[in-house]
Amino acid sequence: MITPSNIVRHEIIGLRAKVVQAKNAANIGIAGKIVDESYKTITIETKKVEKRVFKDAITLEVELPDGKKVEIEGNLLVARPWDRIKKKLPKW
Repeated sequence: MITPSNIVRHEIIGLRAKVVQAKNAANIGIAGKIVDESYKTITIETKKVEKRVFKDAITLEVELPDGKKVEIEGNLLVARPWDRIKKKLPKW
């Protein structure tokens, strides 16, 4: 079960997300469903197109399946999804 304390160790593809902070101001406000993830990028499907953003340059607000919203710093997500499970993470 995905909770705010363990979301970094779970699969985030399929969750709704919104970019709330970014180094590139053009990325702020991108919202939609996460459809793909690579080592350094996340692809968010908006109503019209798919937008790819760098993980280490953003802060995401992710909606969990139970409706709770959690903010995640993108630099915590920089890794392949299957490698994040093994990664030692600081308490946040």
